Amino acid sequence: MKRSRSELKNYKKEQYDFRMRLAVGALLVLICFGILISRFVFLQFSRYDYFQTMAENNRISLVPIVPNRGLILDRNGEVLAQNSFVYTLEITPAKVEHSVDETIEALATLIEVSSNDRKRFKKLRAQTHSFESVPIRTHLNEEEAAKIAVNRFRLPGVEIRSRLFRQYPQEKLGSHMMGYIGRINDKDLNNLRESGDLSNYKGSDHIGKSGLEQYYESQLHGITGFQQVEIDAGGHAVRVLSSTPPVPGNNLILSMDVKLQRIAEEAFGNYRGALVAIEPSTGEVLAYVSQPGFDPNLFVDGIDSESWKELNESLDKPLINRPLRGIYHRVPPSSPLSPWLALRRASAHRLSLSATLASLPCRVAATVIVTGNPAVTAWWMCARRLPFPAIPSSMAWPWSWA
Repeated sequence: MKRSRSELKNYKKEQYDFRMRLAVGALLVLICFGILISRFVFLQFSRYDYFQTMAENNRISLVPIVPNRGLILDRNGEVLAQNSFVYTLEITPAKVEHSVDETIEALATLIEVSSNDRKRFKKLRAQTHSFESVPIRTHLNEEEAAKIAVNRFRLPGVEIRSRLFRQYPQEKLGSHMMGYIGRINDKDLNNLRESGDLSNYKGSDHIGKSGLEQYYESQLHGITGFQQVEIDAGGHAVRVLSSTPPVPGNNLILSMDVKLQRIAEEAFGNYRGALVAIEPSTGEVLAYVSQPGFDPNLFVDGIDSESWKELNESLDKPLINRPLRGIYHRVPPSSPLSPWLALRRASAHRLSLSATLASLPCRVAATVIVTGNPAVTAWWMCARRLPFPAIPSSMAWPWSWA
């Protein structure tokens, strides 16, 4: 005898199973929604400031404005280091129509673009944003600037700008005292990072490398300004939102006298040596000579290999700062008492000039400057303890010599 279909089903059990499945599914859905809501609350409230900053950084970028470097003047206002405008050729990668390499090749057909220019460009490009211009050539002459200007419609993203470059109008005069600036390298970046000044050098390419340029770097550099630039999704600048102008560096006025410095260096002639002239009453350094010197302008935009080889391999060692680091191996140091005794004899008119520079068989010579009121007198002395000329009794003591 067959049973009906309804007699085989257990409706209560099926309903129970269905309700359990529904409850488990609803619970899972609630748990998922709870996780989503809790994550939403966490991101919206706890992490709001962080993500707002990230969103603003994607929309707004800070473009540095490099400050003008301070001037260096002598005691009479004579310019020793200044800033001069030069033409620079710059490329903005975000504005280039095709690839940057193709643009550089197109530029190379118009003006000279050396391998060093390309290497420097790639290094600077890696340190900047795509919407910031990067120099590929500096110190363009008028002919080169005219060629770029005429063909600029074929070179999107290429601009000719005027930038300030350091210039030393006195050239070799007081070069070791002045020092020079050069391009920032990895060692400089590490030093700036350790000192906490890295943010103040955003956009800057140069830093003091030696001498007064290095010692007073913090005062000469100034404070970097910034522009808030709104950018689109492609990294292109849309508009300038705000601008903070830079603060120029302080001018440095030295106690050095350019005229006295020039007299002292000319007195050395072709001899190697060193000299420091000090004002007795104040201790001010009036002249600081290290012969031979060098032209610091060679180092501003990177010295070429030929000039560096000439300076580095010269027998005269012009890069050595002789007043501080010079060592004369064959010349024993003189007694500090000897000059005092000589001055006593000179004041009593018992010492006379017994030899001149031309007759001295000594190769290393030094100029001795006696400073006093009302005049400044210079004379020659050999570094081998040979007799030196009489000193007028009106000259003041002390004096400094090498």
